[in-house]
Amino acid sequence: MANLKAVERQGKSKRSELNELRNTGKIPAVIYGFGAANTAVHVDAAEFTKVMREVGRNGVIELGLDAGSTKVMVSDYQVDPIKNQVTHIDFLAINMKAELTVDVTVTLTGEAKGAEEGGVVQQPLFTLSVTATPDEIPETIEVDVTELNIGDSIAVGDLRGNKNYTINNEDDEAIVSVVPPTVVEEPEEDEEAAEGEEAEGTEGEETAEGEETAEGEETDASEEKAE
Repeated sequence: MANLKAVERQGKSKRSELNELRNTGKIPAVIYGFGAANTAVHVDAAEFTKVMREVGRNGVIELGLDAGSTKVMVSDYQVDPIKNQVTHIDFLAINMKAELTVDVTVTLTGEAKGAEEGGVVQQPLFTLSVTATPDEIPETIEVDVTELNIGDSIAVGDLRGNKNYTINNEDDEAIVSVVPPTVVEEPEEDEEAAEGEEAEGTEGEETAEGEETAEGEETDASEEKAE
C-alpha cells in the first residue's frame, strides 16, 4: 500500500481553474464510495505517477486529507491523448473486508520450447476477471509458458488452485497457446491455362504454315500463266 497526499477543492471548480491546476502539475480528482461523501480534491501529478508504478492499476492507496486518510483504489481516469497526461481521476473509497471484482492483466513469463522449434506463441486472453478483497487482488497474474511445445496451450482451468482470489472466467477459455508456423505454399501453375497457351501456340504455327503454303501455290500458278 502506498501513500498519496490529496488537497480538498472547495465548491465546484470552473474550467479555467481546473486548467490552471493542470498547468501547475496537479490533477483534479474526486473521492466517492464506501463511507465517503463525494469530495473534490487534487493530487500532485508526479506523486500520482510514482504511486501507480508502485501499486499498479488495482493497488490500494492510502489517500491523505487534512480531515484524515481513507483507503481508495483508482476507479477511472482520463488522459489527454495529445499531451499524454492524466487530466482527471476517480478515487473509489473501499471497504477492505468487502470483495471487489476487477480485471487483472495476464503476463507471460519464460520462453516456450515450441517457439524455439519455430512455433508461434499466441495470447488470446490479456486480462482475467478476479474477485477478492482489495488487499488480495494481484497486481498481475503470471503464466509460465516455458514447458509449452507446439500444439500445447494453457487455459483458465489450469490456473485454478489455492489462491486468495477467484478467477471468474470459464475454465475452457484459452490464455496462451503455441501453434505451428505458417507455411506459405508456392502457387501452382494452372495446368488448364498452360494447356490453353500451348494450344494457342500450335494454332499459330499451323496458321503460319497454311499462309506459307497458300503463298507458294499462288506463285506457282502465276509462273504457269507466264509460260
